Parts: sequence; C-alpha cells; structure tokens
Amino acid sequence: MCGITGFIEFGQRLENQETYLSEMVSSMHQRGPDASNFKIYKTTECSIGFGHARLAVIDLSDDGTQPMTNENFSIVFNGEIYNYKEIKAELIKLGYTFSTNSDTEVILKAYEEWDERCVDKFIGMFAFAIYDLKKGQISFFRDRAGVKPFYYYWDEATFIFGSELKPFHKHPNFKKSIDVSAVSLFLQYGYIPNPHSIFQNTSKLEPGHFLTLNLSDGKQEIKQYWGIIEFYNKPKLVLPYEEALEETERLLKSAFQYRMVADVPVGVFLSGGYDSTAVASILQANSDQKINTFTIGFNDNAFNEAEYAKETAGILGTNHEEYYCNYKDAINIIPQLPEIYDEPFGDSSAIPTKLVSEMARKKVTVCLSADGGDEIFAGYNKYTSLKDNLNTLRKVPKGVRKPVASLMNSMPFYKLPPLNQKENLERFYKIVSTIYKGEEIDGGSLLKYASMRIHPSDLQEYFVQDLQQLSTSFDKHSLLGSENSDIDRMTAIDFTTYMCDDILTKVDKASMSVSLEGREPLLDHRIAEFAAQLPTEYKLHNGVKKRILKDIVHKYVPKEKMDRPKSGFGIPVMTWGRNELKHFFDEYFSESFIKKQGIFNYSTVNDLKNKYMVGNNSAFERCWYILNFQMWYAKWM
Repeated sequence: MCGITGFIEFGQRLENQETYLSEMVSSMHQRGPDASNFKIYKTTECSIGFGHARLAVIDLSDDGTQPMTNENFSIVFNGEIYNYKEIKAELIKLGYTFSTNSDTEVILKAYEEWDERCVDKFIGMFAFAIYDLKKGQISFFRDRAGVKPFYYYWDEATFIFGSELKPFHKHPNFKKSIDVSAVSLFLQYGYIPNPHSIFQNTSKLEPGHFLTLNLSDGKQEIKQYWGIIEFYNKPKLVLPYEEALEETERLLKSAFQYRMVADVPVGVFLSGGYDSTAVASILQANSDQKINTFTIGFNDNAFNEAEYAKETAGILGTNHEEYYCNYKDAINIIPQLPEIYDEPFGDSSAIPTKLVSEMARKKVTVCLSADGGDEIFAGYNKYTSLKDNLNTLRKVPKGVRKPVASLMNSMPFYKLPPLNQKENLERFYKIVSTIYKGEEIDGGSLLKYASMRIHPSDLQEYFVQDLQQLSTSFDKHSLLGSENSDIDRMTAIDFTTYMCDDILTKVDKASMSVSLEGREPLLDHRIAEFAAQLPTEYKLHNGVKKRILKDIVHKYVPKEKMDRPKSGFGIPVMTWGRNELKHFFDEYFSESFIKKQGIFNYSTVNDLKNKYMVGNNSAFERCWYILNFQMWYAKWM
C-alpha cells in the first residue's frame, strides 16, 4: 500500500522538475512513510515524472522500491496483488526471471507478457501507471471495485496523476479552479460521484477502467475492462440454494485468506454486524492463532454496536480492543477532515473510521474492513423500503403517469396543507413527479433520486452561479437488462456509486492518514461476480436481508446472538452540532465568509442552518455537507 503521483509535461520544459516532483511525493508521506522515491524520464515530446511513497507490506527489503524499472517498462503501483505468487509461478514457466519477492515486479512482467489484459489475472486492489518505452505510451489502471483511488488532471499540455489531490497543488501547472457543478453533486450526495472531481479539468478514473496516454501527441483513450453490470446482465444461475451457500462460503474463505498475505501484522475491524463477523469468524476458524479485532463504541445506544462486537469477539476468541468515542474526539478530528479528505467529503462516519484506524495502527499495519456486504448481498434497509414505494408507484397505470406528473408540477408542494408541514415529504413528492415523467419505473432510477439530499429542481437555489447537469454512474441503471429485479438494479448501482465514492473513499483516506493499509475482502471480484448472478431471493428472502451471508455466519456465531436491528457505523453528530460543535456552523455559515467566497446563496444556506438549529433534523445532512465543503475551501482555496 502506497501513494503514487507523477506528471507528463508536453511542450515547454519547466525548471526544477526534481524539486516539485519531490514535493508531490512528500505531500503523501502519510500514505508511505517507509520510503519515498521518484524518477524523471525525458523524450523528444515530453518530460515524465513518476513518484512513489511506500508503506512496506510485502517484501520489506529495498528490492520493493519504486519506481521499478527495467529496459522496456517503468511502474509506480499502489495496492496489493494477493495472488502474485501464482502469477509469478506462471510467468516463470513462460521463461521470465525475477530479482525481487515483490508483487510490483509481478505486475511489471505480467504487463510485458499479457499487455492490458494482465489485469484479468489479478486478485487484488490496485492503481498503477506503467510507462511502455517501446510503444511510447503510459497506461493507468484502477481496480475493479475502486478500492484504490486514482485522480488525474489534463489541460492539453500537462497531465498530472495521483492517489490523492494533495500532490496536484505542488505542481506549478495545476490550476485549482472549482467546478461549481461538481459542488452541486456534493450537496446532493455528500460525495462527488466518479468520474467527476471538485476541480475543473480533473477527474477520477472509474473503477474497472484503464486510460492510455500516447506520448507522441497527447491523445488519450479510456477503456473498461470489468464492470459489475455485465454480470448482473448474465442469466441468473440455476442451482439449489444449498449449492449456492457452499460456493459462497468457499469464495469467502479464499478471499479472506488471500487478504491475510503480508509480511507485517494484520487485524480486522469488527463492528458486531454480519459483514465484519463473517470476516472475523471465518478467519479465526481457520487460524491457529488469535486474530486482532478492533471496534469503536459510543455512549448513544442508537449508534453503539461495541457491546455486540465485544460479545462476538468473545465467542470467536479474538484479541479484541475497543474505544468509546465522545464529542471531544469529534472536535479534535473535525479540523483534520479537510487535510484527510482533500476533496470535499460529507460522510460523518469518517470520524469514527479515523479513530478506529488510529487504534488499530498501534498494533497492526494492515486491517481488513468488511465493506461491500450490503451492496453485494442486499443488506440495506432502503432496498426493501424503496421496493415498497415502487409497488405503490406502479399502481398508477402507465397512461396516467405523465398527466399525474403534470398535475403535481402545477400544484407545488407548499400549496398542499397539511402535507407541507412535513419537509421530508417534499423531496419524495418531487421524486414521484420526476419518476412519472419517464416511461418506466425501476429500482435503479428511484435509487438515484432517493440518494439525493436535494432534488435537482431545488439545487440552483443554493448557488449564485448557473449550474450544469453532470452525468454520473447513477445513470448506468439504463444498462441493466430486464431480467434484473428491482433489488438487483439497486444493488448494482449502489456498487458503482455509493460504495465506491463514499464507503471506499472514507476507509482509504481515514486508514491511510495513519499509514494503515485497509483491505476489503468482501469486494473480491469473484464474490461480486457470483453474487450478481444469484437469484434475488437467495440474497433477500421474505424480508430477510443478506440471507445467504447470514446463513454462513450462523455456522460460526449462534443466530440468536446476531439477530438485532441494523444500526450502521455512525455517530450522534446531529445532536452535537447544536451544542458542542455549534461554533463550527457559526463560523463557516457566516455571511462574510459566504459572500466573500461567492459560491453559495447566503439566504438559502442561512435559512437551512436556522432550520437545523431550531430542531429540524431533516436539514442536518445538508448543513453538514455545506460545513465540510466550507472547511475544505478554507484549507485548500
């Protein structure tokens, strides 16, 4: 696990390239405290800089130093290839020789043998850049699920890339102009969906994609090599439930064991829920040593799962540690958020994720996180509630839906007492009218609008500049075939949006802020592919969410110990915001700050803050997103 960065400069050669490339690498010191290195290559068309900050996890010797170069290729790599030993053995049979024990050298020679299709061989998480000296091109790859981040900037003369945005600020050609339309996406979702970024001319490489840059003319081509929708669109598997159960457990065991491959200590984040219990229980059952587990607790029962985690750890026999978070911890973490999340990020569970990462780092260098279980095995409560809403919406005949939408648009919500006293109903009212304008109603389209905290028709009120509508991976719901159920459509789109851009971003940046490598065993692509082809009822059956995963967990932990309401990994920041954290809102929502900034409509955001402060809970999330953007702006602009 590391941080990568670099540049390709066309045309005029800048001075002091070594100086600012070194600064670019140093800006990611927390991602790679064990070593840093860089190299500059020059051709007749351009200058190329590759930089690397290393966290040594596999092959701790200096042999793993990057950039790694041979006569034809150079690479910088962030991540892990868990099956690198098997690939290495295959390459040796093909005549290749190796001088290191690192997975980096395996990638380099796998690319030499199989070119871009080398990624088909990899079980892992990765973002890497390979300079092909013979072809005169550089290719950039991102793993299938998007566990590892990859940003890039292009202004027709300079290409900058990195694991984070921090290095971009160190390059003299980087123009940090905010994309206000991307800010509007942030206010809707609490994160900026791929492929967009907070800055103009700056993008995220989508998961399962690679970008090739031709060094002779600067032309770029982006291709997809993997996508979860492809597997949802395959015919559903016809096999008995018991066979599906057996195969799922086999895949889980394989994925979990692969992610224990390391030359440093490894632990597991344990929340007490089914996903993390699956990881911890299967690993402990197949280990002759106690594994290390870590959890964060709260003194608010609505958020606290620490007691469940402790009980589960006792059943499994792990070495367990816990820490109880309070508002003082939050106050200490909140000013750090803009540094940790160098692109605006609104998920408040970033705070406990940072705290549990700090706790784990004292004992281990690698920690397994159980993200992805809800998206892969249909675990979120929203799936069943949205399905119920869909059933209600479909009761209106197709031929009547557009006239109903027109009627709703002509009758604004504020004219409908007593409904207009319930703000949370207003957004649903607008979602219904939007859905009825279309030809079809499906789980993917409803999920898109239900995921928004501000309806598109209301967004402009928050901004002083005109907005452009940006397409996102939410729009990929139209690519899902008719054989997919509404639940399948929701889980597929969540996999490509919320999971990638919220959950994985949260864990990657929080863990790497303390030089801890986070691994995601449930996101092994073999598990995702298999689950996508399972019949929906194997995942959600008679109201039982994550049915197949739960049945596996019950082999290790008694069902009666696991059956409890899902609470999620959150903190009571909504309550703290009106009291202990109120000064943050007062500072960053001030009229002077907002008007000098010139982005937000002060009247709208001030009204929103006042609603929240007097007890309107539905206004909190939008206030929290704006607060996080303002803190980011103060730090980086």
